[in-house]
Amino acid sequence: MSFPSDGEDAAVAGDPVVLEITDTSSSAESGSPSSPRPPPVAVSDLSRFHPLQSPTVTVRADRRRLIDRSSYFRALLGGSFSESGREYVQVGCNLEAAVQVLRYLFEPSESFPITHHNFLPLLEGALFLAVESLLVDCERWFHTMASQTSATLVSLDFIIEVWYFAQEHGVTFVQDICPEYLAQNFTHVISRRSFNKIPYDLLCSTVECPHLTVDSEKQLCEAILYWVSENTKSCEQKNPDSVDGHTFLLSKVKICLLPLEFATGTKRHWFDFGNNIVCTILNLLKDSLKTLMDAIADGNLEGYCIRITEYSKNIVLSGCPQIITAFLYISVLPTDLDVSLKRRIVSSYTQVDHQSFILYDELEKAAKTLSFRNVHMVDLSKCPNVHFGAAIDWLKLAFPELRIFRALHCLAFHFDDLLYLLLRCPWIDEIDMTIDTSTITPKQSIVSSSSEVLGKVKQNPRRYYTPCPPYDRQLNSVSSNISRLILEGRNDIDDVDLLKISVLKYTLCYINIRNCTLLTDNGISNLLLKCTKIHSMVVSYTSFGNQSIQTLCTTDLPDHNDGHAHVMAFNIQELHLGGCRGIDAAALSQLMSIINITKFLCLRETSLTDDGLCKFFGSRLEYLDISETVVSMVSLAPVIRRNCNLNCLKTAGCHSLLFEHNEVEHISGNKYGDFLQEIGSTGFLEDVEMGWGFCPIQIENLIPSFSKVRRLTVGLGTTLAENVLCALPMICPFLESLTLRFQVISDRVVRNLLESARNLQVLCLHYCLGNLTSFSFQEKAPALRILRLQWVTPWITNDDLTILTKNCNLVELSLSGCKLLDSNSQEIISSGWPNLALLHLEDCGQVTVEGVSSILNCKALEDILLRHTGRGIGRSIVDDAIRELPLLRKLALDLCDACEEGYDSPSNVEGRMMRSLRMSRCKTMRGTCLELPREGSSKPVHRDTIVLEWNSTRLTTTIVKERV
Repeated sequence: MSFPSDGEDAAVAGDPVVLEITDTSSSAESGSPSSPRPPPVAVSDLSRFHPLQSPTVTVRADRRRLIDRSSYFRALLGGSFSESGREYVQVGCNLEAAVQVLRYLFEPSESFPITHHNFLPLLEGALFLAVESLLVDCERWFHTMASQTSATLVSLDFIIEVWYFAQEHGVTFVQDICPEYLAQNFTHVISRRSFNKIPYDLLCSTVECPHLTVDSEKQLCEAILYWVSENTKSCEQKNPDSVDGHTFLLSKVKICLLPLEFATGTKRHWFDFGNNIVCTILNLLKDSLKTLMDAIADGNLEGYCIRITEYSKNIVLSGCPQIITAFLYISVLPTDLDVSLKRRIVSSYTQVDHQSFILYDELEKAAKTLSFRNVHMVDLSKCPNVHFGAAIDWLKLAFPELRIFRALHCLAFHFDDLLYLLLRCPWIDEIDMTIDTSTITPKQSIVSSSSEVLGKVKQNPRRYYTPCPPYDRQLNSVSSNISRLILEGRNDIDDVDLLKISVLKYTLCYINIRNCTLLTDNGISNLLLKCTKIHSMVVSYTSFGNQSIQTLCTTDLPDHNDGHAHVMAFNIQELHLGGCRGIDAAALSQLMSIINITKFLCLRETSLTDDGLCKFFGSRLEYLDISETVVSMVSLAPVIRRNCNLNCLKTAGCHSLLFEHNEVEHISGNKYGDFLQEIGSTGFLEDVEMGWGFCPIQIENLIPSFSKVRRLTVGLGTTLAENVLCALPMICPFLESLTLRFQVISDRVVRNLLESARNLQVLCLHYCLGNLTSFSFQEKAPALRILRLQWVTPWITNDDLTILTKNCNLVELSLSGCKLLDSNSQEIISSGWPNLALLHLEDCGQVTVEGVSSILNCKALEDILLRHTGRGIGRSIVDDAIRELPLLRKLALDLCDACEEGYDSPSNVEGRMMRSLRMSRCKTMRGTCLELPREGSSKPVHRDTIVLEWNSTRLTTTIVKERV
């Protein structure tokens, strides 16, 4: 056999050899012995053979390079074997792997990089052909790949494939790196479709890795439970010991750090595991100090430490009432810290006092805590037992790059704590301290009101033991970064407090003071005068009025040195004025003529008129809410046509939208029946609330404008025909939330929704007519989480409730007018939906005639309403509920249901989350005694409601002359 000499590829210029490589992994039959051998190709031509067309490839290569770089070829071509001197050698192996190795050996490294596409063939070829340099390069590449913190760089399928290969061939570096990589990127990995395909041993190694990074313990537990549920059946068939394996995985979850609502939810499918979690959390609430001290003595403190690694970005502890300040500090301590110091920390931060801050100074000076610079968000929402003064010091100590802090529904987070946070952590960009809005509205008639300062208020001891000026004075000398501040529902904040916030004038861009009822128009105006960079405001249901409007529209503002006129309203991007009754039509019209770049605009329940809306010429709207106003199609139609990006439109309660067809045709030059089609020609809605003015509606009018709708509310003034309601899953394939008020519905409508709207999470039916039967809810709806049936299902029995518990996993249930329910309904509800967060029962037979013991077994309840449900509720219901339900924030009762002539006021709410208690009284009552209506008498009419509301500092008692 002869070979070309001149012009030959450099790879064969020296001592050439022809390699005939046959794929031993191929199922293709070899050619007959008499078949001619395939012509040899140069190594440089191998890149064109992809995919390989034949199970055999003949390659010319340089003998010397093969011998130098590969132990396999060194033995084969340079030894004493008879083949060593031959010019033609046959090799049987994985053809793809061999080809990749030859390319690696002979092509320039810059033109043949290792990627996740060729890594496995290269690794297999390197192992078979014993190419030591390639093994080193593969290991180096894999290390580099694994060092990346973003899991988007490589697919999970690739990691799984590599792991199986490494297990089979004993590649130790892969077995070491894969768990580390998955652990660092676990928050990304769990969202992958192939997560359930991760091998058991790889998952075990991952969850045991000290660098396991999750946002919360809930995230880890959810992932393991999902993996276990997906693999249980197959594993039990292959491995009878799989149950023990699953128990091992679940044992790695720190159950004391799980949110209570999630813990109760696991009882639905994992009763023993979930019940163990709930009991652990409740026991921890009783005596956390003893539990932690015992853990230190036993050397098990790690089980109570929050998972924080150098790769952590978010720390989410929301919904964990068992978390106390000590948990925060022990989680940032070095593992080798002295046991006595651990005891001091746990003891001191369990009951925060002056000694705690002396200890903090010691920790800070001695640098005995760890710092995590990658953490950008901390969420302590619904953690009532955290002392926020000490928690703020913890934030400063451990997270020097923190950007977002959330403490929603935390009455213990005072306004002084906010100022202290701004002082200690000026680098934070966003703070959210939302609480539930007040149940008292300006529309209600108040009979009397009184308030008292709470006896025990968790102050920040550092302020009183450290000689320093007030926080607001210190803030003037601190450069703060806060651009987004959310104070929604904080009716303990007044104008003086708002003025203190004005120190953020150089950075504050977004402020939410919705339902901050103590603020005045003058106070809000003063804030706007100072904080001129604000471009987004949520001021709904406040005293925001004409004065604030004038401030926004003023051309010369103090503290503005740009040298030219500045009007804040020009830059408004988001504006929510819902329920602001202090704005007159003229002022609102003036504002509307200026805000032309606004994207989010809420004007519900304001004095908005056609004249005002016609003055709005903006074309960037994405969100528009004009509900409960007097606007008509005259002004609304042009706004919709001009804003092609509009995805949210709310017009419920706008009676003036109802026009005759010819009037609208005269105004817009278009028939009214084409109006919704016109919406579709300009954009696609995702959130719609409609009432008057959208009737009649044909299916063709809803397509395609509603094809992307996710949330739909249809109220009084619009009547959707049965064929339209039945077609909703087809019209709105992404529908997640549906609310129907005063509509005519049927079994066919409801069953079709539950069966076909697979993304439906919220279903609310209010005062609907029709012939619904128990047949309606016999369809499975695995996605449904919120169900509200208000006066539409009087036929519901315990059997129907049982079917519902099997067909959907609810977290909120509201029933009205279900008079066939009895005391056994409680057990069905509590056992079927143990993770309920909201339970409203009104005029529901005799549900509470024997007390409320089963309801109190729903340990995650946050909102309870029981009205006209049976005279059996004891006097101590309020204290019992607060004690048994750690997350309870709202409780509404009716004195008609009291079995002992009333209810006792709560004795102690410290460390709890109670926001409001409502007790309604009916006209059938005489004095303080309760009389049940006589048979045949009219339905009881509510006389008034006693409302107790807590904020961070005060308890307010109000009597309202109606039911609240």
